[in-house]
Amino acid sequence: QVQLVESGGGLVQPGGSLGLSCAASGSIFSISVMGWFRQAPGKERELVATITSGGATNYANSVKGRFTISRDNAKNTVYLQMNSLKPEDTAVYYCNADARPTPLARYKYWGQGTQVTVSS
Repeated sequence: QVQLVESGGGLVQPGGSLGLSCAASGSIFSISVMGWFRQAPGKERELVATITSGGATNYANSVKGRFTISRDNAKNTVYLQMNSLKPEDTAVYYCNADARPTPLARYKYWGQGTQVTVSS
């Protein structure tokens, strides 16, 4: 199986920056799409950004121009650089990977989540 471990959450003031990282480990044959989702209290989990193994990216409209997703395929790691943070960005951020532990198996995996709080 594949494990995803996130790091980098915390408390930041409005307008500040924060970086998240997520490393995949375990039995990994390949990983296609990796991404970040977030869930605020009382709300559904929503897409933040995704990136393919080839580097194609997709962002939620709410974070375009402020967040940047990147990926190191050799390290099976995805990053999220968050700039110009707003209080409405406060949420638990989850890493997601569309991965194959074997050539014939394909699953979506989730990390445990990391809290991001934007507050003065």
